[in-house]
Amino acid sequence: MKWCSALSRETNLDLAVKQVSDSILNGLQQAPDLAFVFASDHFQSEFDQLPKKLGLLLQPKHLVGGSASGVIGARSEVEFEPALTVLAASLPDVSIDCWHLEETDLAPGTEHSERCAQLAAGNPGQLIVLCDPFSFPAEQLLRSLETAFSSSTIAGGLVSGGRAAGETALFVDQACFREGATMLALSGNVEMVTAVAQGCRPIGEPMFATRIEHNCLQGVDDKAPVEVLNELYQNASDHDKQLMQHSLFVGIAMRGGESTYSQGDYLIRNVMGADQESGAIWIGAALQENQIVQFHLRDADTSAQDLTQVLTRLNQQLGEQSAEGALLFSCTGRGRGLYGKSDHDSLCFTQTLGDLPLGGFFCNGEIGPVAGTTFVHGYTSAFAVFRPKVDRP
Repeated sequence: MKWCSALSRETNLDLAVKQVSDSILNGLQQAPDLAFVFASDHFQSEFDQLPKKLGLLLQPKHLVGGSASGVIGARSEVEFEPALTVLAASLPDVSIDCWHLEETDLAPGTEHSERCAQLAAGNPGQLIVLCDPFSFPAEQLLRSLETAFSSSTIAGGLVSGGRAAGETALFVDQACFREGATMLALSGNVEMVTAVAQGCRPIGEPMFATRIEHNCLQGVDDKAPVEVLNELYQNASDHDKQLMQHSLFVGIAMRGGESTYSQGDYLIRNVMGADQESGAIWIGAALQENQIVQFHLRDADTSAQDLTQVLTRLNQQLGEQSAEGALLFSCTGRGRGLYGKSDHDSLCFTQTLGDLPLGGFFCNGEIGPVAGTTFVHGYTSAFAVFRPKVDRP
């Protein structure tokens, strides 16, 4: 197994394709078995030709990717500028299967469902999912995949670089699609280890959701949520008071029955609105009665600290078994807009895990597991690290 990452800032697509292809072929010394390709929206008018152009020069056996407002590769993050990135690998003893699907393909009896059933019989361990944010129900796909592939690890992202349907792109082998989703299944001698940095810190105390209606949180510890927020605001620092105006979230504990909860134990979801009269708030997820919830805040310092902790745990999880390559699915709300400088998350990754070939893009939603369940996230960085399969007793 060998991985290689390349990035081009050429504004001419033909020159960019040649530059990344030459770099990958020099690094691998052969055509790759798999190439991940992400292109900035500056090439939008040429998206339909991109996979064919790469196919001619790079000649990968399989290619998956999509459009982006910013791309990640070769230790750099390029946002809102022309760029093309490729993360490619030679994968001996690995079976690779990739295909495109649309929303109607989620129904039973379709080619997609039959393909999943066949793959599940062989127990593919790793799934990468790329979705169009305008035309495809990503959460519905994830729930169906977790049912079909109960032991598989899933990661991915929602493509970006467009403001309306038809402006984004998904690449599968030598084809380009303007809607739907892309599936990549890997099985054999490969393992994918994931981590999700949600970038938040808890404030206040964990509470029971005592009155709920779908995604409307009406009571916490038998108090109105707005009442709890008002108390938190009165006791908060000036800095946190500012954050509570625009960067307030709710964390949903993913494991009940714990005696303590801390940063990283929660699925983070947006606060979508509040009713001052009833004291209820609406959040971006369905709730269950007696779930543990806690308010959270996000800022650059918190996000940076959380990322360091998440990557340190990931490095410990990997242990002595060497990792060979990695994908980074980072939110468009991170990067320069959050940190005030470029390359923050990719640099932190390199400092913690070493100089692994890294590729990826800035997403409209990031896909990764929290406490064993896969979700579409916002404002996160989701990592997928690849290595040969580890033999376990």
